[in-house]
Amino acid sequence: PVHIHIILLNIIPYITPANAQIVHSGAACNVKDDNISERIYTIKEGDTLVLQCIVKGHPRPQVRWTKTAGSASDKFQETSIYNETLRIEGIQRVQGGRYYCKADNGVGVAAIKSIRVDVQYLDTPVLTVHQTISDVRGSYYQEKTVFLRCTVNSNPPARFIWKRGNTLIEQSKDNGVDIYEPLYTQGETKVLKLKNLRPKDFADYTCQVSVRNVCNIEDKSVTFRLTNATSPPMIRLSVNDTVVVDPGQDVIITCEVTAGFPPPTVTWSRYPGPLPLSAQVRGPTLILRAVTPADAGFYNCSAVNNVGNPARKNINLVVRTMSNLTFQITPDSNKDSESIQMGRDLKLSCHVDATPQDKVNYTWYKNGAPVFNSESLILLRSDPDMAPGTSSLEIVDMKFRDLATYSCVANFPGSRVPELRVDVNISQNISPAILSVPKGGQVVSVREGGNAELVCLVDGKPPPPILWSRVEKDLLMPSGKPIVETPDGRLRLRNVSRDMMGAYRCQTAPYNGLNIRRREAQVQLSVQYPPVLDPVFQDVRSRNSQMVTLRCTVLRSNPPRLTDIRWFRNGDFIRMPMPDLKETPELKFKLEPTNNGTYECRVSNNAGTSTCTFNVSAQPYNAEFYFDTPNPVRILKGNNYSYNLQWTQKDPEATDRIIGYWISVWKVRQHVLPVSKEPEKGVLLSYTISDLRIPLSYEVRLAPVTTYSRGDYISRTIQYSEHHVCGFEDDRICGFSQDRSDVFDWTRQNHLTQNPKRSANTGPETDRSGTKEGYYMYIEASRPRVQGDKARLLSPLFNVTSVRGPKGSGRVPYCVSFYYHMKGKHIGTLNVLLRVRSIASVDSVVWTKSGHQGVDWKKAFFDISPSGPFQIVFEGIRGPSFEGDIAIDDVSITLGKCKQENTVASAGKTGKLEYDFLREVKLREIHGRIWKYFFFPS
Repeated sequence: PVHIHIILLNIIPYITPANAQIVHSGAACNVKDDNISERIYTIKEGDTLVLQCIVKGHPRPQVRWTKTAGSASDKFQETSIYNETLRIEGIQRVQGGRYYCKADNGVGVAAIKSIRVDVQYLDTPVLTVHQTISDVRGSYYQEKTVFLRCTVNSNPPARFIWKRGNTLIEQSKDNGVDIYEPLYTQGETKVLKLKNLRPKDFADYTCQVSVRNVCNIEDKSVTFRLTNATSPPMIRLSVNDTVVVDPGQDVIITCEVTAGFPPPTVTWSRYPGPLPLSAQVRGPTLILRAVTPADAGFYNCSAVNNVGNPARKNINLVVRTMSNLTFQITPDSNKDSESIQMGRDLKLSCHVDATPQDKVNYTWYKNGAPVFNSESLILLRSDPDMAPGTSSLEIVDMKFRDLATYSCVANFPGSRVPELRVDVNISQNISPAILSVPKGGQVVSVREGGNAELVCLVDGKPPPPILWSRVEKDLLMPSGKPIVETPDGRLRLRNVSRDMMGAYRCQTAPYNGLNIRRREAQVQLSVQYPPVLDPVFQDVRSRNSQMVTLRCTVLRSNPPRLTDIRWFRNGDFIRMPMPDLKETPELKFKLEPTNNGTYECRVSNNAGTSTCTFNVSAQPYNAEFYFDTPNPVRILKGNNYSYNLQWTQKDPEATDRIIGYWISVWKVRQHVLPVSKEPEKGVLLSYTISDLRIPLSYEVRLAPVTTYSRGDYISRTIQYSEHHVCGFEDDRICGFSQDRSDVFDWTRQNHLTQNPKRSANTGPETDRSGTKEGYYMYIEASRPRVQGDKARLLSPLFNVTSVRGPKGSGRVPYCVSFYYHMKGKHIGTLNVLLRVRSIASVDSVVWTKSGHQGVDWKKAFFDISPSGPFQIVFEGIRGPSFEGDIAIDDVSITLGKCKQENTVASAGKTGKLEYDFLREVKLREIHGRIWKYFFFPS
């Protein structure tokens, strides 16, 4: 089964500068700290990895995951994941490395924490046999030495065991063997050398590899039978090294094994790319049906029996093709001529794109009759002055009789590939090409998204094709090619975009016409588009009676000349003097309650209109609820409870002074909640909502209020729950947190997530209720923990108000109740401390227990009377050795003194049922709730 592994990275950029801490839970193979205090998380290859970055702080931080280290083939480091949870299904070895979680909320320094993920794996080993034979004492006899090489890839490094039959091979007990590690090998390798082979050495040999069951990875092995017939493979092919075929033909190639024991396995592969989909492999035979040019390439036959080196042979499959037959007419180059003249030499050239190029046969005809070498006509099978595979016909000292139609025919002798033919009419009318751009065509203007045609006129006999390219280096044509050929000199572009704008070069091709100096010209493509403005949208907040300046910057525009600038408010045109079209559009005005709204600046040129939009108001920014505090519930008189609502204000200085907050409960009435002082950025505000009925839940809406306006509402639901009763069933562990000043952390787990190789005779088998699914918190006493190491778990902060306790008492009593499990001969100490917050936090021990306490969960409870806001601290201290795991479960902190029959034990495990019940009550009694007035106490 695939396990899900979870790491919680606790990062706290909260008002004060950021700090960070890593805690973990889930079925990790191993989690440990290395010598630089970095958390190392071990996971088995193929399992699912879940890294969760738990952040605290307000405003809510943005979380970003990045990765470094690990394999270069892992592309995760080139991207970022903006999410609190990073999930990798079926993690692979190349995905190991150091993962970073960065949390930033703009307050103080961003918090960064890293965790190193170590992926464990063990491949099946590969065993190869190598033999050497040497002469001894002349030719009297020979000695044979055999090397058995076992190689495996693993993490961590594997341990090797060699066996002959079922007997372990030990070098110290057999002088005929040698076991060693070779240098410069890839992966883990161990060699078993059998010296001067003996009869008993002909046997079954097993190489067994092990990573000592880390991550539950079982041992793997491979066996080889060594006999006196063992030999490396040899093969031969049924065809030559190069096979040339016509398209549509079948190709059958057999790779025959001529030697080798054990019998080799034959495989076929291709380079480049995989075997064609139509390929059939039947044993040693490869069958290709109706081949196409796409099937061409190198085919490799390999025979492997793990003795010696594999036997390999390659076949180059060539599929005949012919296309694009072109000609060239070259006047006498020695006379620097660009036209045909009598009495001078002339050369006709013919070239076809073919595979294989050297097998093409060219035949020349004059007026339909074959041409043979003579004093006036010279045939060149391969013209050294032209591209390879070009045939030329030279006409020496041209006469009138040489004016004729010459034909070049290209074919593959004996092939079914159709021949190609081109005719060249040589007459005195042949003239050099003249290239020109039509009048007014030097610059072509088109609107973005339209179609354009660039034209270069060509005149001459015969007219050559026109080649188009971009003038600017490294720019490709819109088709993605560097050069585009047009037969008529017209380049047609569709759906033109601004990145196509620029200069285009047209030039005559050196083929299908006179082969002379190229003619070229340029055409400029101008793409017109509406102005590009900044900002596209901007939210502008300001105090009333303050001057507001709105600027709409024109980044670029084509044509650059602006034709109109207009300002609008809420869709209505603002009458004002025509602005200077050469300057940045700007609007200044004094903000008043009457001129809040949406402002638009519409800037136009001949290509269209673009808009800058500004949302201008004196409305304050939204408040932001503090999102991750556990509900600080306090029981009041009767069946009531209260809730400590907490929030921060975004950029309170941006608008008019905030004088209070509208706060509402269940949408019946709303009233303003004044603030005792102006809110500050990043400073937590709070207000206690009282008179809430148990067990109902409420929706709370909150909006900042200034003298002139009100901000938007934000809402949250207050869900009544006994958060101070904690069975650790939720991965947020009821708001408990790890103390950053201790040595190691408490761990959350249940029976299903226990490490099966955990230390025996210590720690609980299940949670306090005895269910395999139930969670608890424990300290792991195994290495690297040492005696005296401390782990502290902190409860949420409990606020203590001025409410008095029972008559005659000056403080409010609380009952602390929990279950503990302390089984093992090396159990250390479990302390419970009361941490009271004042000018400085003060810790005092209120309960302690040491040593082995039996195999069962036991209950503890006691009263406290704190003098101020407080936390309960569970401190586990590691004992003298590894059998010292300590666990706690079902923690309860309730108002009032402890009762002998405390029912918190069952409450902790029925949290989900209670939650569902409360939710149902909420839905049933949502109607009829009333708005309440809430004010800060004087």
